Amino acid sequence: MLTLEVCVGSACHVKGSYNIISKLQELISENGLEDRLEVKAAFCFGRCAHAVSVQFEGEDEVFSVAPTSASVTQFFDSEIRKRLNG
Repeated sequence: MLTLEVCVGSACHVKGSYNIISKLQELISENGLEDRLEVKAAFCFGRCAHAVSVQFEGEDEVFSVAPTSASVTQFFDSEIRKRLNG
């Protein structure tokens, strides 16, 4: 199972991390991926100036995702689908 961690530390929380989590959960449900992708809240990746930070568990790269529907959908399509299909 692929696990995506979304920072919910102070800076990311203020910038909309819970909106990102909600949109990701919506996309997971719409695409029937509940058994392949898990979204977890995490605390501080140390990139507060680049909030909202997200990271795939076990990977080093930290992504900055804007808390808009379009940005989350773009991240889902480009990064999550790549990992699930690759």
